Amino acid sequence: MNELIMNNYLLLLKSTVEVYVHGTLEASNNDVRTLLKTNLNTTMTSQANTFDLMNKYGFYNVNNIDKKEIKKVYEKATLS
Repeated sequence: MNELIMNNYLLLLKSTVEVYVHGTLEASNNDVRTLLKTNLNTTMTSQANTFDLMNKYGFYNVNNIDKKEIKKVYEKATLS
């Protein structure tokens, strides 16, 4: 699969997750809420699988952050 297609698909999945989250939170009917939650979970699984595949093929690289940098940011955030 081509990198551009996968990137667009990943963005679509992320946007869809946002819609399902808001719909689930705003649903006033338990049946609708349950359906939205099911679709949310399915979409989140698809998003995670797509990300993993993109990472595997080098389309989405993740850089590890040094633990010292994480500690600095945490300390700065908790002091504010």
